[in-house]
Amino acid sequence: MQLNEPATLLLIFLLLNVVVFCVYWWDKQAAIERAWRVSESTLLTLAFLGGSLGAVAAQQILRHKTRKEPFRTQLMLIVAFHVILGATWLFAPDLLLDGVSALVPAAA
Repeated sequence: MQLNEPATLLLIFLLLNVVVFCVYWWDKQAAIERAWRVSESTLLTLAFLGGSLGAVAAQQILRHKTRKEPFRTQLMLIVAFHVILGATWLFAPDLLLDGVSALVPAAA
């Protein structure tokens, strides 16, 4: 299985989102037990790194971080960014590859 295969990328994406969901669950349990919590910046970073669907699913299913601002707004901005990125990947993959190529210099 190669990393550039769509099935491999989908599996990685799904596993990442399951992990993020579990981290949100862990933080919810810690909040209930008044134990050590996962920082909001860590939760948002995990969402930004690709776990936004897991984060939103956990937020809705577990009723966790649903009223906290600016956390909610920041998470929704990350989701919007991922939706735009995903739509670009599906409908204009060359545009996305050109953008990545411009950001990452070619190895000499």
